[in-house]
Amino acid sequence: MACILYVEDNDDNVYMLRNRLERRGHTVLVARDGRAGVEAARAERPDLILLDLGLPVVDGWDAARLLKADERTRAIPIIALSAHAMAGDRAQALEAGCDDYDTKPVDFARLLGRIEALLGRRP
Repeated sequence: MACILYVEDNDDNVYMLRNRLERRGHTVLVARDGRAGVEAARAERPDLILLDLGLPVVDGWDAARLLKADERTRAIPIIALSAHAMAGDRAQALEAGCDDYDTKPVDFARLLGRIEALLGRRP
């Protein structure tokens, strides 16, 4: 299965999603802020990144821009996860470089479908 980097500062969200993804056979790495997420992506080269947008230190939008500007991490698919569900939030996340966008609370079946779709598109 895939190695997924989950960049999230909320312990409850990490606990829930990590456990569910690991039960599906994925390896889940966790970073607690945007800067740590960018560093982990560069060091670990995960298959996919789940990126909260409302992060401390470096927010998710800037983290996505940094990841897509770096040739080492540019090809890693990013799914933005956010409690932001206002009109335009999805477009903003995609404009920052995210490959997909989903809202919190997470609908696991829908998120899993998005993950599988992006992993299926890997070169």
